Amino acid sequence: MQEIDLIPLASYVFVTTFTPGPNNITCTSLAVLYGMRTTLKFIYGIITGFFVMMLLCGSLSHLLLKAIPAIEPVLRWVGAAYILWLAYSILRASYSFGDDKETKPLGFWTGVFLQFVNPKAAVYGLTIYSVFLAPFTSVPLYVALSAGIFAVVTFSATFTWALFGTTLKRFLHNQKLKNLINLVLVLLLIYTAIKLSGLL
Repeated sequence: MQEIDLIPLASYVFVTTFTPGPNNITCTSLAVLYGMRTTLKFIYGIITGFFVMMLLCGSLSHLLLKAIPAIEPVLRWVGAAYILWLAYSILRASYSFGDDKETKPLGFWTGVFLQFVNPKAAVYGLTIYSVFLAPFTSVPLYVALSAGIFAVVTFSATFTWALFGTTLKRFLHNQKLKNLINLVLVLLLIYTAIKLSGLL
């Protein structure tokens, strides 16, 4: 059994997981709008969907890699469209801290679904299991353990971004500041959608 090159693997996982993407940006926005307790439902959905996605990437990496030329363009465009829908939802958000909300919070199943239309998650999983962990993909226990570890790292990233959002909420009593932060989050999501679609 070959050894894992841990430093490059850890660097790739950390940078990819903690940089802006649809999961992290959406968690920040939800935390601003609804607080950490409501956002946690979405985060739990993300982690569940992400864990399943990693299991699929690890267990079927050879088959998926052969099919990627046909699947990748469709996956990227579907994912980009969904990310743009998230950006539109954020753009419509009022940042009203009262009981009435103009937009509904995203729940558990939305978090799960996001993982299966998120090209970043698919590319992330395929890269890990085809480049770093290829010798271990034939052992289901190793695939499950590694998927669990990557899900925990993803939870840490989304939770951190959500905490950032709850901190921002304290400073959002100024309408201009609310609009500015809202716009930045929307632009980050639009950039992510364009980047993942392959247009950039």
